Amino acid sequence: MSYESGKSISTLRILFKNYLNDPPRFKPKVNSNCHLLVDGTYFKTNFCALHYFDNDLNHLQYFRIVERENYYNYLTDIEFLKQLGLTVVSITSDGQKGLVKAVKAVYLNVIHQRCIIHIQRLSLAYLTRFPKTDAGIELRYLVKELHRIETYYDKDIWIEYFNNWHTKYNDFLKEMSESDSGRRWYTHKSIRRTRSLIKNALPSMFFYLDDYRIPKSTNGLETKFSYLKNSLRIHRGLSNENRKNFVVWYNYFKYNS
Repeated sequence: MSYESGKSISTLRILFKNYLNDPPRFKPKVNSNCHLLVDGTYFKTNFCALHYFDNDLNHLQYFRIVERENYYNYLTDIEFLKQLGLTVVSITSDGQKGLVKAVKAVYLNVIHQRCIIHIQRLSLAYLTRFPKTDAGIELRYLVKELHRIETYYDKDIWIEYFNNWHTKYNDFLKEMSESDSGRRWYTHKSIRRTRSLIKNALPSMFFYLDDYRIPKSTNGLETKFSYLKNSLRIHRGLSNENRKNFVVWYNYFKYNS
């Protein structure tokens, strides 16, 4: 870099230091019909970056570094975006409870699409790669078909299969195990956990069928997180504060410059 720029290493270090000490501010773009992708990603040095990406404008409307995802942080950011005049029609997210609550508090009638891929990925993790019961095997097959749903017909067929599965294995999932001390628990916890995840998410899983502009997943945002973290990994020697500022500058140059 020194050779290509014609500047000395010490000069470059001063320039980088000045950049890192003075992170930029984001400039939201006006959009009266905004479909947002919202997600947070954690870094190893214990901070979280919240992203609000406008899928229509391909623009990062807002970004903030916080300690963790929670209701207060999401509420603060969403209120700020509303005050700036951003009209949000839909939000696609992984369904983090604090975010869901914050969205309802600020945008009462906004459509909140649950990320299909997140539901699929989490369900497959619960069920494991090789379930040992017929109930687990059949549910895993259904889960793997989720991302293929592109029409109302596909949706109706999938829900019918899921409901039939639920009826077929309802008694099976009520089976209990008991220890020598008398403590009791549900035997098939992972399958029950997957069932609960799907049942709770079902009302918010298929809004994207009503409007092609509603993203059905946050995969695009998660891909951007991967590029960001790979770039940050190159600069391992940065202090924690400078790592945060590096993330801000990266996003600024990527989406706002």
